[in-house]
Amino acid sequence: MRKLIAFDDDTLDKLKQLARDRMATFQELADEAFADLLKKHGIPIDLKDALKRSAGLSKAGTARKTRSKTGRTPS
Repeated sequence: MRKLIAFDDDTLDKLKQLARDRMATFQELADEAFADLLKKHGIPIDLKDALKRSAGLSKAGTARKTRSKTGRTPS
């Protein structure tokens, strides 16, 4: 899906230069930037990431601290 994003001239020039310096396309820069933004806010990027996150949450939910008969918590 294509969407239009407006940049001021200076920002666009700097992004084009960064793409040239890294030998990447503008699309690759945009993909990396949006992936970083989603990661920053804790939103899974793809199905693999969502499954890892889901598995991690279910493991954390099942591991409870229980008290032994002596009254101490296990370490």
